[in-house]
Amino acid sequence: MIRFLAVVSVLFACPGTAAPCAGDKVDQLAAASLPKLEEWLAKNPQGNCTLETAIRRREWGDLSKQERKAYTDAVLCLQSKPPLTGHLAPGARSRFDDYVVVHMQQTPINHDSTYFLPWHRYYMWHYENALRTECGYKGYQPYWNWGRYAADPENSPLFNGDDYSLSGNGLPVPHGGITVPGAPEGANIIPPGNGGGCVASGPFANHTINLGPRLQLAMTDIAPNPQTDGLGYNPRCLRRDINKKAAVWTTTERIYELITENKNMHWFQTVMEGQFPEGKYGVHAGGHFTISGDPGGDFYVSPADPAFYVHHTQLDRLWWIWQIQDLEKRLLDLAKTRTMRNSPPSEPGTLDDLTNMGVLGGDVPVRDLMNTMGGMGGKLCYIYE
Repeated sequence: MIRFLAVVSVLFACPGTAAPCAGDKVDQLAAASLPKLEEWLAKNPQGNCTLETAIRRREWGDLSKQERKAYTDAVLCLQSKPPLTGHLAPGARSRFDDYVVVHMQQTPINHDSTYFLPWHRYYMWHYENALRTECGYKGYQPYWNWGRYAADPENSPLFNGDDYSLSGNGLPVPHGGITVPGAPEGANIIPPGNGGGCVASGPFANHTINLGPRLQLAMTDIAPNPQTDGLGYNPRCLRRDINKKAAVWTTTERIYELITENKNMHWFQTVMEGQFPEGKYGVHAGGHFTISGDPGGDFYVSPADPAFYVHHTQLDRLWWIWQIQDLEKRLLDLAKTRTMRNSPPSEPGTLDDLTNMGVLGGDVPVRDLMNTMGGMGGKLCYIYE
């Protein structure tokens, strides 16, 4: 127990101090759940992966300024390296774009299907590994705890536009807000925020979006891609409309309810991804629409905005917390079928199904992506602070 308490004291140290923070109720649930993980590991050893050896992914606001800059410097490095996917996507111009290409190609397979959470776990690990092995990054992939900043995301440490942020809002440009496909009338428009134009501050002020669009939910004036699949070269500025009207779907209360009120993977994933015909966007769409703009409002091309990665790491964190509540059952629990929205109709996915990163990474059985403590032959060994 002394060993466990030492872990918790690290998990919730206040930024810039050694004193532990209480955290929000989701943080507290995560900390209170770690004894369950420790007990499970005692019965099911995972080789060299233990609570002491596990990588610790941390919230953006809990990183020091130097740690935040080290992360954005590594992303800029990835954006400076030549692509591996140029033969597949004429629009790809960097290693960073490689991840956009793979996501665009696999969106119809890995969204609203069995593979949504397992595949994105693989995707985030692969991206984190590229930052570390190709760009000398010494840290690990941070996450964005939306609930901390839902009342005012534009002034959060992620989007305030300083040198230690992920860049700021877009310049003010009048636009019609976000059109939400499939939502009922009266709930199918999220009113615009204060931005909409090019991002002009922070580390990614000069970031160029090369691929897409595939969807134009908010930025209807973006020139169409020269290819119908969105993989042609279409350079333009990064645009955002940081939107607190969308952020209402990502409050701490909604996050806590998602984890505690959904007892199987079907409902956990369904509520997370959103129930659009009922006018419920869920935390997944809520986070994307909080960023909005181009490409943030386009689910296919959204990884072209560096903020995508902290958003989806938070989704993985919530799945991790949810799994810990009943590890014996939830490490085996899958939902939905093998195709997006079951179109065309398909069989339910299984743990033996294979998923991959296209040209970037080979086949991995879904069961190897269920466990962050020893999955993928020990390559996955992390917890969330």
